[in-house]
Amino acid sequence: MNLNKVFIIGRLTADLQLKTTPSGQSVSSFSVATNRVWNDKSGAKQESTEFHNVVVWGKQAEVASQFLTKGSLVMIEGHLQTRSWTDKQSQTRKTTEIVCERIQFGPRSSGGGNRADSSFSKPTNPSQNPNIDVPPQEDIPVIDLEGDKEDIKPEDIPF
Repeated sequence: MNLNKVFIIGRLTADLQLKTTPSGQSVSSFSVATNRVWNDKSGAKQESTEFHNVVVWGKQAEVASQFLTKGSLVMIEGHLQTRSWTDKQSQTRKTTEIVCERIQFGPRSSGGGNRADSSFSKPTNPSQNPNIDVPPQEDIPVIDLEGDKEDIKPEDIPF
């Protein structure tokens, strides 16, 4: 059995640039930074940052370029893909990137979160594309343990 699946949560390193292929397909490439913090053997705090190249296609690319800006928190679900090409000096180059299958936006900043040069328009029917998650309106999720549709009792939860 094989599996090629990636989940990352991080921040955009720059504003998205939406492009269109000659066939009319929308595409956007961007970088997401993730960081890891740990204590080393001596107890000193250590931190490292990784930068991930992401490619998103179609309607997801259009919506992402409308809502995401540099510093936005985003969750990307996708698969790794390595592609190669020949540069102007006739050298073969390779890059590995995450091809986005699903994108979820993080919470908006208090500054509004939309670009000044683009019109803000929230998708009216997110069910038209199930791979695009519109950020939830609530800040705190509500868990209803008394729901009549579930047979889960609070005492059955192991934590």
